[in-house]
Amino acid sequence: MAVPERFARPAYRERRFDLRATAMFFGLSAVALVMMGQVARAAVQVVERRPLWAVVLSLIGAALALAYGRRRRRLSAARLARRTTAALQEATATALDALEATAPPEPTVSPWPDAPSPTVQDPTPEPTVVLDNEALSPDEFEQAIADLCVRDGCSRVRVVGGAGDLGADVLAVTPDGRRLVVQCKRYGDDHKVGSQDLQRFGGTCFTVHEADVAVLVTTSDFTAPAVEYAEQCGIVCVDGSALHAWSEGLGAEPWAVPADGVDGGAAG
Repeated sequence: MAVPERFARPAYRERRFDLRATAMFFGLSAVALVMMGQVARAAVQVVERRPLWAVVLSLIGAALALAYGRRRRRLSAARLARRTTAALQEATATALDALEATAPPEPTVSPWPDAPSPTVQDPTPEPTVVLDNEALSPDEFEQAIADLCVRDGCSRVRVVGGAGDLGADVLAVTPDGRRLVVQCKRYGDDHKVGSQDLQRFGGTCFTVHEADVAVLVTTSDFTAPAVEYAEQCGIVCVDGSALHAWSEGLGAEPWAVPADGVDGGAAG
C-alpha cells in the first residue's frame, strides 16, 4: 500500500531585530513630534491674537487629514518623516500668507521728508478789543466788556444788564476761579461816577450776587468820594484810561488789580 507523502510546513522565520532601523524610526518620530508641538504652540498663540487663523489652520488640518485618509498606506519611517516635514512647511507658508493678507497696511512715508508741515493757526485771540465809546450804545458797551473778559480767560461770561439786574451787568468766573461781577457805566467825559453809583452797586454786588471780585468800569472818571467808598468796600474802579489800557492789552485785568481804589491803567 502506498503511503501518502506529507509536506512539511515551512518553519516560521522571525525577522531579525535591526537596532539601527529602530533607532532611526524613533529618532525621526521624536523630531516630528517636537515639530508638531512647536507648530501647535505657535498656532495657539496665533489663534489668540488673530481668530481668523483658527479657521485657516482648521482648513489646513482637514485637508491634510483627508489627503492622508485617501492615500493611506504603509510608509517607511524615512518617507513618513519627509512627508510630515513637507506638510508642516506647506502649512507654515499658508499661515504666513494669511498673516500678510490680514496685516494692516504700513503707513505711507511721504516722499518729501523735508517738506514743511502745514501751518497751524494760532488759536490765541487778538490782544485788542476796540472800544469806540462814542459809537457804542450802553448795551453794546456791556457786550464789549464781556468780550474783554472772554479774551482774557474768563469762563461762564454772561451779560445780564437791564431792568432788574440789581447792579450787575456782566457775570463771569475769573481764570483762577473767582466769581466776577461787573457794572458798566458808559458816561461822557464830563459825567463822573459818584459815590451814589458806588453805594448802589456795593449794596448788591456782595450780598446779592456773592461776588469775589466786584468791578465798576466806566468810560469817564470817578469822584473822590466814590473812590473813598470803593476803597472801604473793596470794589475795583476802572476809569477811562484804565479801560483803554485793558482793551489794548497794555494794562492789568480788573480782577488782577487790588481793590484799593481807581485802577489808573498801569501796564501789567
